[in-house]
Amino acid sequence: MTKLNVLLLIAVIASALVLVKTAYDARRLFTADHRADVEAGRLQGEHKRLEAERELQATNQRVDKSARERLKMTTATPAVTMYESAPASSPAATAGGLVAASGARP
Repeated sequence: MTKLNVLLLIAVIASALVLVKTAYDARRLFTADHRADVEAGRLQGEHKRLEAERELQATNQRVDKSARERLKMTTATPAVTMYESAPASSPAATAGGLVAASGARP
């Protein structure tokens, strides 16, 4: 009978240790899950902020200003536009007069 009692005591102690380890792992995983949720919320807020900043940066006025200042671009006007006419032997010249009909100047 004592062997049975010792065997049962060992089984109870082993079961208690497994239970304690399982509870510890569950708490650790719960903490990691909570930290991941907090990080996801922070990243989502940062994503929204960056989206708003991108939309602000991509406005037409800002792109136009950047093109004029950094790239030295100007608005195309008839005074700075160069027109080319196709040679008489080219396919464009024989395709129904598309170049002449489009209002291009020779």
